[in-house]
Amino acid sequence: MPQPPLLSARSLVRSFSGLRAVDGMSIELVSGEMVGLIGPNGAGKTTLFNLIAGTLRPDGGAIHLGEADLTHVGPERRLKAGLGRTFQIPRPFGEMTVLENVLTAVQNQTGERMLANIFLPGRIAREERRSVERALEILDFLSLSRLAGEPARVLSGGQRKLLELARVLITEPKVILLDEPAAGVNPALLDLIIDRIAEINRRGITILLIEHNMEMIQRLCSRVVVMAQGSLLAEGRPADIARDEQVVGAYLGEPA
Repeated sequence: MPQPPLLSARSLVRSFSGLRAVDGMSIELVSGEMVGLIGPNGAGKTTLFNLIAGTLRPDGGAIHLGEADLTHVGPERRLKAGLGRTFQIPRPFGEMTVLENVLTAVQNQTGERMLANIFLPGRIAREERRSVERALEILDFLSLSRLAGEPARVLSGGQRKLLELARVLITEPKVILLDEPAAGVNPALLDLIIDRIAEINRRGITILLIEHNMEMIQRLCSRVVVMAQGSLLAEGRPADIARDEQVVGAYLGEPA
């Protein structure tokens, strides 16, 4: 019996000034899967990501995470439901330490409630200690622990990508949307990023990955979804997609 999808985005539509950036696009991921989302510039990939993440509202269609209907809820509610994302251009809080940047993403803290700070100081202190311990574990996993006390502004482009991953991981997501994690990364760090993404997926976290680096897609993804002009163009195994004439034509600007 087929496994039901963990993340489902069906028949999504989004227009800007009459131009349909996403035009009836559907995509589904089952639990534990890592899927690559590719397509030529202007295909609608980032708009689709923003619709799924909640930073844009769809003009039509539906988005579900398990049984939860996320179509009309904002990104904070989606994050609490288990849907995290990274951005192509990370923007950490530059003057805060790397550790503090990770801690800003911790969810559902008792200390967020004003009266709890008066009546439950012990619980808050215990939660904060656990959050720091967990953040340090994640930074160690991502080879950033030696920089935990440094301001985030000193990080390289690749290290900022790793910090983005750390901030998502501390929210304990079920699904992560990764937006071009290889973009602007020094080759010396790229293998580390690929290895850590693979390990995150092995730990059971489902991943949807936008990436132009096809070698990375082939190394990480069991399935590839191709967009063109806001719609689904092709879907299949990376090796098959690389030979697909429609896909080659879309990238080269030739008719399929």
